[in-house]
Amino acid sequence: MMDRKYDNSSDEQIKSVWDEPVVCRVEVDLSGWLEQLTGRPDWELLDEEEDENYISFAMRHGRQEAEVTLYHNGYAVVDVDGEALFDGSLTTGTSKCAHLSYYNAESGEPITLN
Repeated sequence: MMDRKYDNSSDEQIKSVWDEPVVCRVEVDLSGWLEQLTGRPDWELLDEEEDENYISFAMRHGRQEAEVTLYHNGYAVVDVDGEALFDGSLTTGTSKCAHLSYYNAESGEPITLN
């Protein structure tokens, strides 16, 4: 039987990276996303409202009205004329109009996840 020595220094480096606070930022092309969901281009932004937990946007296309609510935890809800068109987690995989970015909360440096 061979005796192996285990070097845990790389494990410690990995653990220290994951112990740092991370901020996730979601950027959404609202008009493009509504076009993707409804098939209608050129949505107009009417109003926005911000709360400590979310930001909500009132949009219009002709007589149609939409409300897009983006929660700070990455969840999103889209209603058009009172009908829910989207209710779920907003990630790059759920919409080509959304882009996720991660940053170190203390330094602001971008973080690339593999």
